[in-house]
Amino acid sequence: MNDIRLKWKNKLEDALFSISNLNGIEIKREQIDLIVETPPDPDMGDIAFPLFSLARIFRKNPVTIASDLISYFEENDKDSLSFINTAGPYINIKIDISELTGRVIEGINASGSEYGNTQEYKNQKVMVEFSCPNTNKPLHLGHLRNDSIGMSVSRLMAANGADLQKVNLINDRGIHICKSMLAYRKFGNNTTPVSTGIKSDHFVGNYYVKFNTWAKEYTEAETEARNMLKEWESGSPEVTKLWETMNEWTISGIKKTYEKTGISFDKYYFESKTYKEGRSEVLKGFEDGIFYKENDGSIWADLSEINLDKKVLLRSDGTSLYLTQDIGTAIARHRDWAFERLIYVVGSEQQYHFQVLFYILKKLGFKWAENLPHLSYGMVNLPDGKMKSREGTVVDGDDLVEELTEIAKGEIAAKGRTSEVKNLQKTSEAVALGALNYFLLQISPSKDMIFDPAESISFSGNTGPYLQYMGARISSMLRKYEDRRDEFKEGNFNPDLLILEQERELIKILSDFPELVAEAGREMNPSLICSYLYDLSKNFSRYYHDTPILQDENRDIVVSRIELVRSVLQVLKNAFYLVGIPFLDRM
Repeated sequence: MNDIRLKWKNKLEDALFSISNLNGIEIKREQIDLIVETPPDPDMGDIAFPLFSLARIFRKNPVTIASDLISYFEENDKDSLSFINTAGPYINIKIDISELTGRVIEGINASGSEYGNTQEYKNQKVMVEFSCPNTNKPLHLGHLRNDSIGMSVSRLMAANGADLQKVNLINDRGIHICKSMLAYRKFGNNTTPVSTGIKSDHFVGNYYVKFNTWAKEYTEAETEARNMLKEWESGSPEVTKLWETMNEWTISGIKKTYEKTGISFDKYYFESKTYKEGRSEVLKGFEDGIFYKENDGSIWADLSEINLDKKVLLRSDGTSLYLTQDIGTAIARHRDWAFERLIYVVGSEQQYHFQVLFYILKKLGFKWAENLPHLSYGMVNLPDGKMKSREGTVVDGDDLVEELTEIAKGEIAAKGRTSEVKNLQKTSEAVALGALNYFLLQISPSKDMIFDPAESISFSGNTGPYLQYMGARISSMLRKYEDRRDEFKEGNFNPDLLILEQERELIKILSDFPELVAEAGREMNPSLICSYLYDLSKNFSRYYHDTPILQDENRDIVVSRIELVRSVLQVLKNAFYLVGIPFLDRM
């Protein structure tokens, strides 16, 4: 419907410019730029144009300007008057819904799962980095928000025509990794995930918590962990073997969580393989006079050019920092796949880090560093407070998904739907994933949020399961229609018959989907898709409740309504995919 809004915007602006000339007002055409709104009441129209901003230009009350516009169309374009009405300082437009209905439904039928896709980023290579777990612990709720945002933004970029690559940086080196390794060496007694029956990433994570408990009692624990890091960086065979074993445990466990939550990547990067390149670039930058060295031998960057102080890039002992390895990783990625844009999906607490990273990459002369957005997202807290990995008080990702699955299973059983869904376990897992992703994505990424498991899994209200239930309800209706197909075989689709106000609203919402996908892509904001889904579902629910879709004597009306219903279902499916909600035809 965006093209219709633009058509009327241009028509009204041209008319206003003509009126200004007739009244001897000297203005340029570009000075007239109407704002486009949606009237609060559909009875008033489908598109609204407030005229307040023109009062100064025309030196008239906006109500009078509205009256002048009506007079202009009466004299010059009477056909348009059938679509125009005024409401005080507003010009409201009632669109030709029949023409729009035919175009929208035909477009959805023709495009199917690709309806809503745009060419916003056609011929652009876009890389999205997300997840980036440490190999000292399993995924927790904070990681799950990162994964949901990263996967959804990736799908939005692809839907807008980008050549996409999803990448994951495994943080498999550093002092935190050595803490788990040191604790295992001291307290592990050669046990393994297999011998203990503990999922492998959880097994390693337990030793990270163990280290922090031990460090409170033993003051040299941090020093020993740092010494182990030095041993690893110098290639100690014993430390390297332990590092390889524990990393493999963690990564294999995390990949099982990815599989369960529908997360995938095109390429994995490992800090252990890129940090040396970062160190080499820093040393080269020092030789070129970009960085400087302190008396202790550490290398620093002067950040005064961006109104910051300074930042260490290599410690005095020569070991790397996160920033150093991120420099190397970015360079390696662009060498592997020459992206135009690299989106970093990383928490808001790292804003300073990325400001410095991007600045340093530019100083090193990499032109592509001009287009490295940091998609900063807020913290996920629990109703009773903040999570802390080192204290073992986080919400474990695997446990959360399992808890949501069990709640969903209980809800389905309570509603007596167990036999209808056929595979209770798979259906419950799909409901759990829909609940999780929708709850995590319905809030704008930049905002902090509180995750409430019980609220997320509710089958009513603004939740993923409610949306899934709407899809299942529509599927059930279409199965009933197919069972009675012979009754309606003489019916034909006629957009002129879809004249109910609720049908008009549904058509307008469906027509807005492509522009909404483009907007969500530009803003890297999946919450826009979530809001759209809830709006579409609420409007369809009212329509379904108030309209006997299969019960009209006029077969053409039944067939036309079914075509509208099919279109609603297709757009639901398309939007579900963008925000990671599994579609269920039975629930």
